[in-house]
Amino acid sequence: MKFPNELISLLASVQWMAALTGAGASQESGLRTFRDGQSGLWSQYKPEELASPEAFQRNPKLIWDWYAWRREAIKGVRPNPGHYALVQISRKVPGFTLITQNVDGLHAMAGSPEVIELHGNIHRVRCVRGDGVAGDWEEGPDGIGLCPKCGGFLRPDVVWLGEELPRAYLAAAFEASRKCEVFLSIGTSSIVQPAAALPYAARNRGARIIEINVEPTPLTPKTDHFLQGKSGEILPELFAAVWNRQIRG
Repeated sequence: MKFPNELISLLASVQWMAALTGAGASQESGLRTFRDGQSGLWSQYKPEELASPEAFQRNPKLIWDWYAWRREAIKGVRPNPGHYALVQISRKVPGFTLITQNVDGLHAMAGSPEVIELHGNIHRVRCVRGDGVAGDWEEGPDGIGLCPKCGGFLRPDVVWLGEELPRAYLAAAFEASRKCEVFLSIGTSSIVQPAAALPYAARNRGARIIEINVEPTPLTPKTDHFLQGKSGEILPELFAAVWNRQIRG
């Protein structure tokens, strides 16, 4: 892809950047989106029947098993070139913040040192009674994870439908968005709130907005640059166009 000279010059000098990734970034690794991910036994359920506090209260075993199935499905998935390009960009931009709506952990697997995971991480669990977060756990006789501290049920450390995002993560995401000079929106529908408000927070403070997506979104008319295509292809090309040129110069 040929990039505008203005875009290359902008990125070559940027000191503060925020990047938000959505389901499209992981989909390029072969990971199905949340709403498209049901198959076989799980195809009979709607997402809200498997990803809400009410669903867990009604049938914790069903929900625990579904998330175990999802974790197993993710095991063979690996980061794509877009994930790795973001790692490289973070090493070039001093004030780089990576924010994601994805719960798959692929950014960390690619080597991103710090990621604001707005919707949590499917590889972690937390106690329903509030006794902390863990990456390892044991299951009780009924096959549901139990908290080692209080014996209560464990649940996936993800944000379910109807739940608020973790306040500290959301505050950090908005702070980075308001501080940045450039905001990258990558593979996100720009519909799901409050994440969809982040690029507007950046724009209101004078940041330039760059969107990378396979199709236009509600954000597209407000962007400074819309790069249509797969982020796994565009991001590596963009990195090479900007920073390889800068290094050679």
